[in-house]
Amino acid sequence: MARLVHYSDIENVFDVPERAARLAGRIRELDGPDAAVVATGDTTAPGVLSLVATGRQVLDFYAATDTVLDTFGNHEFDYGPDALRELVADASATFVSANVRDEAGDPFGRNEGVVPWTIRVVDDETVGFVGLTDPATDSLNPMAAPLDFDDPIAAADDAIAAIERADRTVSRLVVLSHLGGGDDDLARALDVDAILGGHVHSRRNAHVDGTLVVRPGVNGEVVAEVDLGEAGDRPTATLHEPDGATPHADLRAALTRRMNEADLGEVVGHVREPIIRTGEVVHGGECRVGNFVADAFRWVHDADVGLSNAGGLRQGDPWAGDVTKADLISLIPFEEPVVLTSVTGGELLGVLREMAAPDIDFGEDDWWHGHVSNARVVWDAASEMVVEAAVDDAPVDPDARYTVATPEYLLHSDHEFPTLSQRHRIGEADIQYEVLAQYARERGIDPAVEDRIEIRNRGN
Repeated sequence: MARLVHYSDIENVFDVPERAARLAGRIRELDGPDAAVVATGDTTAPGVLSLVATGRQVLDFYAATDTVLDTFGNHEFDYGPDALRELVADASATFVSANVRDEAGDPFGRNEGVVPWTIRVVDDETVGFVGLTDPATDSLNPMAAPLDFDDPIAAADDAIAAIERADRTVSRLVVLSHLGGGDDDLARALDVDAILGGHVHSRRNAHVDGTLVVRPGVNGEVVAEVDLGEAGDRPTATLHEPDGATPHADLRAALTRRMNEADLGEVVGHVREPIIRTGEVVHGGECRVGNFVADAFRWVHDADVGLSNAGGLRQGDPWAGDVTKADLISLIPFEEPVVLTSVTGGELLGVLREMAAPDIDFGEDDWWHGHVSNARVVWDAASEMVVEAAVDDAPVDPDARYTVATPEYLLHSDHEFPTLSQRHRIGEADIQYEVLAQYARERGIDPAVEDRIEIRNRGN
């Protein structure tokens, strides 16, 4: 009976070689002659080791896990299209992508071996695979701006038709998806057996209109074992945690060598009480790690307000005791500067509203998407309104002007904080993790929750 072993969004797992080796060990234990190992994007980046190796640490992981297929997530493009083409050409896994187009409008990576669809025999079952990427990727990732992304449903329709023309014996259709919240629409629109997804950093194991929809969370929290069943059966999935698996020793050694060569062990500060940076914390409202980052951004520009997007704070192990430069990179592993913007008070109110992201179609409905410094915002979830907003303890004046220090990414993307754009830019400082290091050396690392953000009527 054919099985698929599925992982996605492993991102920061490489920052701790032991954890990556344990994840690989679990995948190998689940693999077998009746199975195929597949991934669904954000497997190359972001992360400390990813930044050092420009994503190529995943080549070690593919080899250790015998991964046969992957698709592009938004972070695969972190180091630009050319670096990704080189990685794809060298990868043992085949990239499946039906809706990404290159700078000339042609299917991305075809010369390097990228295919829109593929057919594999798994335990005597002929399975067709289609790969899809979030069409908002060129907004989510500035390095993907030169590329185009076709409508995923139309692209999948074309790919499925091509599969059916190529091989009438295909008995199962599987989508390798990095659409996040778009998986449900995909399940309703397509006649496929399973959608193996990613992008949204929470686990999922459900059926939508008879289609299995699976998502294994982030950083290798779980591996999905998908049982495709017999013809006519509804596929099912089981989520397995890596804890207890025998670590893959060769992978651990390879990743450790890469990390040691980076020489990022400089201690920049010390934490007296552990600082947690799980998804539940950074997307739950005000938190210590969010305040630390927003404070550092405001400090480097002496701005009225510091603003950090919660999605830019990567999840990982708590900071405890000595904090190294590698720890800071693990939190924000992007080579983008902290910029200074000038906005009206009316625009600032729009930005504060967008922290709650009521109009964003990725993530869970109750996720919080921003952190601030020298500001206070009260959000009423029931009415989806900012009911109080202040800067420096004074109500925001819609007609005044305010300076806001924030990641450059937010000026490019119209997906998270669409009020901000390049026209607001008036200055630039160092890249984000360097700013955090400077701030930590000068001011220390001792953030507290200070009632900067209040969320009322959540869940009502």
